[in-house]
Amino acid sequence: MTEPLPPIAELLPQSGPMCLLHRLLGVDAERLQAEVDIGPDGLFHRDEGVGGWVALEYMAQAVAAWAGWQARQAGRGPSIGFLLGSRRFRSVDRFLPGQCLRVEVERLYQADNGLGQFDCRVLEGGLTLAQAQITVFGPDDPDRFLKGDMS
Repeated sequence: MTEPLPPIAELLPQSGPMCLLHRLLGVDAERLQAEVDIGPDGLFHRDEGVGGWVALEYMAQAVAAWAGWQARQAGRGPSIGFLLGSRRFRSVDRFLPGQCLRVEVERLYQADNGLGQFDCRVLEGGLTLAQAQITVFGPDDPDRFLKGDMS
C-alpha cells in the first residue's frame, strides 16, 4: 500500500505566501509533479498576471519539495537548499489569472556533497510554457554551512 501524498507545504522549507506551489500530484525517487494556481492573491501577481521569470522559483520549489519528500522518507523534515544557477531558461512573458500550471522536475544528477541538477518544465495542458535545467546545492547541515563552518 502506498502512502497518501501529503500537502505540499509539509515538504517545503518555505511557508505562508512564500510557498508558491499548491498541490503535490506525484513524486518518486527521480521526479516530482506539482500544480500552481495563478490567481490575483498570489505573491507575485500584478495587474496583468505573474511574470514568466517566476517560473524559475516554481521550478526551484518543486526541487525543494522533491528533496523534502526524500527527507521525509528518511524520517527527517525539509531543510533549506540553494539555487546555484540555471541553464537554457525559457519562459512565456507571463502567466495569466485562472491558469493551472503543472510543474515537473526530474533529477539528472546528484553528487554525495549535495550538488544536483534537475530538468524542469512548467506546462499548461500539454503545452510547455517554461523550461530550464537548474543546479542546486543541499548541504547536509544548512545552518553550519551558512555560518561558514565547513569542518
